[in-house]
Amino acid sequence: MQLNHLFTLGALLLPAFAAPSEVIEERDPMTRQGKSHQKPVDTKYFHEPGGNDELGHYDIRYFKESVSYEERGDTLHHLIRSYLTVFREKNIETWVAHGTLLGWWWNGKIMPWDWDLDTQVSASTLTWLGENLNMTFHNYNWTNEDGTEGQREFLLDVNPNSAERVRGDGMNVIDARWIDVRNGLFIDITGLSETNPSMQPGIWSCKNFHRYRTRDLYPLRETVFEGVPALVPYSFDKILTEEYSARALTKTSHEGHHWVPEQKEWVRQGNLHSRKPHVPRSLQTEENPKSGLGNLLRVL
Repeated sequence: MQLNHLFTLGALLLPAFAAPSEVIEERDPMTRQGKSHQKPVDTKYFHEPGGNDELGHYDIRYFKESVSYEERGDTLHHLIRSYLTVFREKNIETWVAHGTLLGWWWNGKIMPWDWDLDTQVSASTLTWLGENLNMTFHNYNWTNEDGTEGQREFLLDVNPNSAERVRGDGMNVIDARWIDVRNGLFIDITGLSETNPSMQPGIWSCKNFHRYRTRDLYPLRETVFEGVPALVPYSFDKILTEEYSARALTKTSHEGHHWVPEQKEWVRQGNLHSRKPHVPRSLQTEENPKSGLGNLLRVL
């Protein structure tokens, strides 16, 4: 596998100053006198083609059409593998979070009903990304089992509002994205920071009100996710139960999928009685499948 950092696309950077708000004039039908008001400013940086569970998970700049279940699984598989590999090669600390962490807990893989992926970085790492790797494209190359080769391109885009570490109007809770430029599917990257170190030392939070103690995050644990080295928080079980409840670690049916212990896989319920059910690449059973816990190697 070879990953090459290509170039910085300066042309896509936001202008230093936003354009003035559009002024709209209205006339009162009774007095025929004009009055004007400002059109609300769109403060959101990342935009999606829609707001539902499906269309809300594409970057609008690269969206063409909704992808199939199979293509979605394949895209997410290569998204996370490329992201984790590039960050590790560049010695950038990052770890899997939220639903992606829950998928790791079950079997070290992406849950098949997920539309996007989540990772976290520290605020200092986020600042470094913005200063050094913002708007950079990365080539990801791999060799398939049959000897054929594949290549895809990904964009790392850091939200210019990421330096603001409070929620604000809630339009920019996502600090950065790793985007597949073929179809617009992405990884959401959020930064964690001690927003009130004098009153709440050791409490890390993102803009979406997720809070963690330093001892629950660090030291990060070395593991494997989707077949490549990855990091997870130290107290991953506590973090998962606080965010999703303990039932999320035992519930075996969800979103039209059922957990099959013999395969250590989530399988679409319509495929349960098929002799050879189709499973996306990101969910294909390994020769000796292991759970995320089984992949845990050591504490850094």
